[in-house]
Amino acid sequence: MLRRRSRAVAQHTDRVGVTNNLAAKASQAANNAVDGTVPLLKMRGIAKQFAGVYAIRDVDLTLSRGEVLGLLGENGAGKTTLMNVLFGIYTPDAGSIHVHDRAVALGNPADALATGIGMVHQHFHLVPRHTVLENIMVGSPGRYGLLDTRRAQGRLDEISSRYGLSIDSAQRVEELTVGEQQRLEIIKALYHQAQVLILDEPTSVLTPQQSEGLFEAVRTMANNGVGVVFISHKLKEVLTITQRIMVMRRGSVVANLANDDTLTPVHLAQLMCGREIEPPKRVATPAGRVLLRLSNITVRRRGMQRDQLSGVTMDVRAGEIVGVAGVSGNGQRELAGVIAGTISPSSGTLEVDGARVRNATPRSMQRLGVAQIPEDRIGAGLLSNLPLSDSVVLPRFHTAPFSRLGWLKRGAIRKFVTDQMQNFDIRAAGTEARTGTLSGGNLQKALLARELAFHPVVLVAAQPTRGLDVAGVEFVHQQILDLKTNARGVVLISEDLEELFALADRIVVIYEGRLVADLAASQATVTDVGMLMAGGSGGEAAE
Repeated sequence: MLRRRSRAVAQHTDRVGVTNNLAAKASQAANNAVDGTVPLLKMRGIAKQFAGVYAIRDVDLTLSRGEVLGLLGENGAGKTTLMNVLFGIYTPDAGSIHVHDRAVALGNPADALATGIGMVHQHFHLVPRHTVLENIMVGSPGRYGLLDTRRAQGRLDEISSRYGLSIDSAQRVEELTVGEQQRLEIIKALYHQAQVLILDEPTSVLTPQQSEGLFEAVRTMANNGVGVVFISHKLKEVLTITQRIMVMRRGSVVANLANDDTLTPVHLAQLMCGREIEPPKRVATPAGRVLLRLSNITVRRRGMQRDQLSGVTMDVRAGEIVGVAGVSGNGQRELAGVIAGTISPSSGTLEVDGARVRNATPRSMQRLGVAQIPEDRIGAGLLSNLPLSDSVVLPRFHTAPFSRLGWLKRGAIRKFVTDQMQNFDIRAAGTEARTGTLSGGNLQKALLARELAFHPVVLVAAQPTRGLDVAGVEFVHQQILDLKTNARGVVLISEDLEELFALADRIVVIYEGRLVADLAASQATVTDVGMLMAGGSGGEAAE
């Protein structure tokens, strides 16, 4: 069985197609540049068009050995396109890439890995049922159809010791925490001898304590000569970990700055957006009647070792924002699903505005005034292959004014969507533009427009600003605060503690399907909430 499994991993490895000769040349070039006089990476005059429109134009980027470079920009500024060019996902229309002063042609990610360029994506690329060691070995050539596990284990031990990235090599990925999975992705890149490491939104799913651990690892990598490109919308983190910051806007570089004491988050936000950003102001509102009540809710699924939700009890009142803090995978998705009617609880009761709900469905909860901003914008929220007009009216296409006697009223649909595009500043090539062509920020605005147009009583919003730029976050936060001002109730599920503390009146912490704390936001601390998210006591906050 072990032999069969080893052979399967080896066969998958062969399909990755990492070229040994390229890796050897990259390693030799690195050895020739250890004196640091030659830049580790040079990108010059990079341009990339899609359908005749420039996504990036004439972009230069330089990275030195041991340097941590912050890469900032609004959604659609060109950051992702530039990094996809560097990682071999896109071929540039113009420009050149040099690694250790040697021109390289990167036709695919395997070429990039072999050249010494690694990338840790925001969404991990791991095989859940395979072990840590097997995941690390994907992309390494086998011998006679088998993997050299002894050599791989030795290399893993060396990386863990050098960079402080300890991990159990025999553990299955599906058993790892989110922080451990991210650590594994970094180890994978280092295992393939990455000298340039791209980190894309690396702290979006981490607790504050896990983020600090990541920063220590990044500093150690830099001390060992690795150059790091750090992409994040969390400006305070960028200022904490980088030596230099490059800002992009509309496909071009608008600033290249040393990270000294003169830089502030406000200054960086202005450079990114081209205008002054003012955070939404909270207005104190008294909590009114109970709009949503969950009593002893349990969600149990066959084959799972523990309940996804266990005895969850919580209230949400009019004019109140209740934040739900937790590391991804601790029951947040099930909690949102129960409230929205997409998941049926195994036991417990649910009430909306004093009325008990039996056999909840998405449509019945919608009729009661419950709206949902799902975590997965495309998979569960909007349909990428449909026109925007269809995506925006999808949950209500069967009701007036969008249909009559089973026939869609296209004129009413187009008028509604046109109005929402104006109200929410949704930037798209008309109402019939394919939904999948919209940027992340515009997708989120489309979801908000769809759900808020009908004045919900309760909104459950899951990760509503994940991956959004400063301006997008500002917009979404204002919409949520407006609901609070208008005596609505909001359940805000977020892994961004800054967001929770900026918006929420109360913060409940979920860990392994249980609510382990219910805290007034004004009396809680980021440290305590972070400890509770990781299963700790949280100090005084947990008492």
